[in-house]
Amino acid sequence: MGCIDEMNYEILLPNSSFKECADFIKKNFREVYYVEAGYRIFDNYLIGVPPIPIAVENEDVIMPYVKPCHGCFVLRIPGKEEVGRLRKG
Repeated sequence: MGCIDEMNYEILLPNSSFKECADFIKKNFREVYYVEAGYRIFDNYLIGVPPIPIAVENEDVIMPYVKPCHGCFVLRIPGKEEVGRLRKG
């Protein structure tokens, strides 16, 4: 996969703090998994304060994404393979 900017994503929460993004995910989604900073997803390493919440809804991944110099966003990205990997632990 590679670059998030080249993926089919939807911004659910723009230009927020990491804490606001993490709280948004925890409050709005039922299936939430927690990973450490540096967790690799969609061939990218996550930046943030661990534990980082990542939600799954159907075959979509909902995750905080820190874009240096632009802030933190909550993104919804289709990702059947990543959903399976998250569910397996």
